[in-house]
Amino acid sequence: MHPTLPSRRSLLLTCALLLGAPVWAASPAMPSPDTAKGYAVVIGGALQDDNDDIWRRLVALSGGRGSKWVVLGTASQNPDKTGRRISEQLVKRGAQAEVLPVAPAFKWVDLDKAVRDPALLEEINLAQGVFFSGGAQERIVDTLRPGGRSTPMLDAIWALYRRGGVVAGTSAGAAIMSQIMFRDAYSVINVMKGDLRAGKEIDEGLGFIGPKVFVDQHFLKRGRFGRMIPLMIAKGYKLGLGVEENSAAVVHGDQVEVMGAKGALLVDLSAIHVDASQPALNFTGARLTYLDAGDQYDLAQSRIFPSLEKLDGQKLDPNAASYKPEYEVEPYYVDMLGERIISNAMAYLIDSKLTQIRGLAFDALAPEDQARADLGFALRLYKGKDSMGWYTDAQGGEDYTVANIYLDVQPVKMARPLFTPWPKP
Repeated sequence: MHPTLPSRRSLLLTCALLLGAPVWAASPAMPSPDTAKGYAVVIGGALQDDNDDIWRRLVALSGGRGSKWVVLGTASQNPDKTGRRISEQLVKRGAQAEVLPVAPAFKWVDLDKAVRDPALLEEINLAQGVFFSGGAQERIVDTLRPGGRSTPMLDAIWALYRRGGVVAGTSAGAAIMSQIMFRDAYSVINVMKGDLRAGKEIDEGLGFIGPKVFVDQHFLKRGRFGRMIPLMIAKGYKLGLGVEENSAAVVHGDQVEVMGAKGALLVDLSAIHVDASQPALNFTGARLTYLDAGDQYDLAQSRIFPSLEKLDGQKLDPNAASYKPEYEVEPYYVDMLGERIISNAMAYLIDSKLTQIRGLAFDALAPEDQARADLGFALRLYKGKDSMGWYTDAQGGEDYTVANIYLDVQPVKMARPLFTPWPKP
């Protein structure tokens, strides 16, 4: 958001609505905390101390200077150090912050009593924001919702959220935001191969983001769209939001705003087709939208609102006569799960003459005696009639926003061994 430019933003949005806006338009103003339920701030992990955009926005959303926060280092192996660091950053931006001693790593704390302690509950009742640290998300769920039963502390956090407060979380603290979460699923390719066991790879989260959207973190850096989509299919989710490191998605009702160092990937499975006769993961027609920092999205209307910098930059409409793409050479990605490959490929595709880009996802180190060792996946990204992009170099880099690129995934049999030595003459 750009608070110094409200009149221009409002003018652009008004014009778009009067003209019958398509799936993109100028960015709308986010609703204020006192007109709707609270804000869920999903931070993709690796949040840097100097990321002023996110830290200051957290304080602003909670009421500004003097607002009170409670910090839960519950997920951390070193909750005291982690909690103090988060607290210091909030205080540095003008808030008050208190670290609550509620974490499994505190061996001297009786967690069953701590989550019912009237003094700690009062701290939450007086706060305008709660921050969940990174670490292991199962520690948060097992502490605040043991055995699937809500504790008084979790009830107090929900009450804060419902009265317009802010619930923020980074990494593990972001994973707990949806009703279903990944509990322990570090291998993306194994999830694609079918490892989605309740209580192991997946579990129930705390649900602040609501029942319709699944969220994940460390998303682009770790290629986690590969694990998000199988879970979404298995659990009936139509929308997924994957947030990149040192970046955040502010979710308020149906409004999503992306901010920080980079962006987030929105996955829409509302029109996919799955071939039930296939014994492995497959689908066609997943719709992907990459939201860069400053972009916003309306989940209810499936409408993207590019940042002002993007609107002032180059519009990339493959169906327009003015479309002059940059790239011509077709790449082939041998590791589509690699660091930021999916977002880079989407940007390349929207700014090229190509209609599709292909690649593979497989486990190069899988032992040959494993039943699924030779199972891999062929991925195809392609343009649709509604594909659109925006580009700017105003920030000194090559920054893209890309709407409606489609993805198909099909299982393939990989050669084992993958290679052999080149024969000597």
